Amino acid sequence: MARAGIGVDIVEIARMESILKRTPSFATRVFTDEERAYCESSNRPAAHYACRFAAREAVLKALGTGFSSGIGRRDVSVSRDAFGKPVAVLNGRALEIAQDLGIVEVAISLSFTNDVVVANAMTITEDARPKQKPDRESEKARIARSFRGAKSVLEELERVQDAELVSISGESQITE
Repeated sequence: MARAGIGVDIVEIARMESILKRTPSFATRVFTDEERAYCESSNRPAAHYACRFAAREAVLKALGTGFSSGIGRRDVSVSRDAFGKPVAVLNGRALEIAQDLGIVEVAISLSFTNDVVVANAMTITEDARPKQKPDRESEKARIARSFRGAKSVLEELERVQDAELVSISGESQITE
């Protein structure tokens, strides 16, 4: 069955900054080593932590679960692909639920201003993916097909013409 889930979450950067200062162990409990290294290497760590926290929430909303169904804090994390694009990584119970639902892709988008971050997530099943358009015929193949069609028409016209000439002259038709 085709299914696509959408999740959105917004986090105030000042609130994340306050949590990180008030509870130093928060980052270690919630975020992976990779996430912490990325956030701490940026010039606005709280904004990047907030993005990753919002991404978790958005992904879980897109899955339709939230932090229920036995999903742990680290069952969803954010990594980056070779081009730096954020990528949702599912583990544990979140991965099991996604597999049970037939989800083959989780797309995320993260943005922030001076004050807030927003994360969008979309879960997609194979049936919900846009279908590939058939490969367009190359120009050379299209012209070749057109010439074959024209040749076929000309051959048929030649047969009709020969048959007409035979019927007019009264000769018997010779076939090759």
